[in-house]
Amino acid sequence: MTARERYRRVLGAPHVGAIWFATTIARLPIGINGLAFVLAIRHETGSYGTAGLAAGVYALVLGISSPVQGRLIDRLSPRRALPPMVAIHAAALVAFVLVLGRGPDWVLIVLAGVSGTGLPPWSSIVRAMWPRLLGDEDLVSTAFALDGAMVELAFISGPLLVALAVAVASPQAALLGSAALVLLGTARLVGSPAVRAWESEAHGNRNPFGALASPGLLTVVLGTVPLGFGFGALEIAMPAFATAHHHAGAAGLLLACWSLGSAAGGIVYGARSWSSRLPDRWLAFSAAVACAMLLPLLAPSIGLLVLLLLPTGAFIAPSIASGSQLLGRLAPAGMSTEAYAWGSTAIVVGIAAGNAAAGALVEASGWRLAVVVAAAVALLGTTAGRVRRRTLVATV
Repeated sequence: MTARERYRRVLGAPHVGAIWFATTIARLPIGINGLAFVLAIRHETGSYGTAGLAAGVYALVLGISSPVQGRLIDRLSPRRALPPMVAIHAAALVAFVLVLGRGPDWVLIVLAGVSGTGLPPWSSIVRAMWPRLLGDEDLVSTAFALDGAMVELAFISGPLLVALAVAVASPQAALLGSAALVLLGTARLVGSPAVRAWESEAHGNRNPFGALASPGLLTVVLGTVPLGFGFGALEIAMPAFATAHHHAGAAGLLLACWSLGSAAGGIVYGARSWSSRLPDRWLAFSAAVACAMLLPLLAPSIGLLVLLLLPTGAFIAPSIASGSQLLGRLAPAGMSTEAYAWGSTAIVVGIAAGNAAAGALVEASGWRLAVVVAAAVALLGTTAGRVRRRTLVATV
């Protein structure tokens, strides 16, 4: 099957196009909110400290709450669980805009956190739907890869929409627009026949650890946190590189090129059929991600780094796609959405730790040490996966 035929069959499957359109709209806030929080608070209060804290709390709560949201969706179905979630998210964003400039800083931080509790784990939801809609495991791999590329595009287009909102109005307008987008996307998704037909799977034995009770799933999560650390460290190292080369304004371009490399890698990954076993594929791509993180060390200038960041990001989407598909295979009965959400949470927790560690490393020794530590820690994730490999192949 050619790449074109593969993607045509995925996008042409019943309901897939409508679901993709709805979730693409609803996912744009992922790339909007963090930056908009920072710009809005900085514009109104002049405090970078409060702005950074609000954005950090939002991101942390967003990551931590995803498995809980996933568990609710598994038990109630998206049609029943999503409307209350997005109502909380949108209401918190509107309240943030109304309080900004009038209330104390701690209220803004709390509202940013509350908004994170209500933004649904979109990637987990659509990943749980692909096996239901496509059936063919080979096409499911393509759908996962394409979904990873769409996430990267959300991170690219979100900041551009914020920049547009700031140019014509204000950062607050970006937050209000974000609330409108998530409401519109959710309404279209919930109205889809595929979502209305979603029936909750029967649960196995209830366990307080939920999907993490699966040893194999726990292995993937443990291997993903260090990978997220590498992502977070590079997020800090690349702007530091730009500043060190007297082009601080190029930081956004560098991060965008990194994301473009990941999106392109995801498209290529999904364009072919894979004969290798899924656990081996995930471990191989994770190791490739870690090794590729060292490529920025070869760049003597901004221009060359722009080119090197494309291969640096090329293995990210394939690693996430194969890891996510593995999570679905390893998920206990009736816990698929929660299982996928744990993958996202692992990345977010890792990114937060990587951000913090890289900031200290850059201050102490410069961007190069941050890059080396990013790659080293990311490689630990692959090592953990290989040590516990038997838990991955036991049920896959």
